[in-house]
Amino acid sequence: MTSLDVPLCQCPRCLQPGDHPDRLLHQQINLLLSRLDEAQRRWYVALESNRLGHGGERLLSQITGMDEKTIRRGREELAASLADCPPDRVRQPGGGRPAVEKKRRR
Repeated sequence: MTSLDVPLCQCPRCLQPGDHPDRLLHQQINLLLSRLDEAQRRWYVALESNRLGHGGERLLSQITGMDEKTIRRGREELAASLADCPPDRVRQPGGGRPAVEKKRRR
């Protein structure tokens, strides 16, 4: 994976010229997220958002490029202790395209 696959932070501090202490942290967050699947990304960003508190969703949305609704969904899943998330699957059962057999008439 190249560095081009890792999104750049779009928070106001990273967009300003010069260096700030959190720039490296934001780069590392985005690097980690580039290696996780979609549910893991949602949960990690939700956890960081909970840690930051008020305004955390917006800031992490700017840092990661994730939508605030996605982060909110991750927070709700964490609050429910991931009860509705199957541990052995990435997506919920029944998701995806319907099987070809269902489309054919008999």
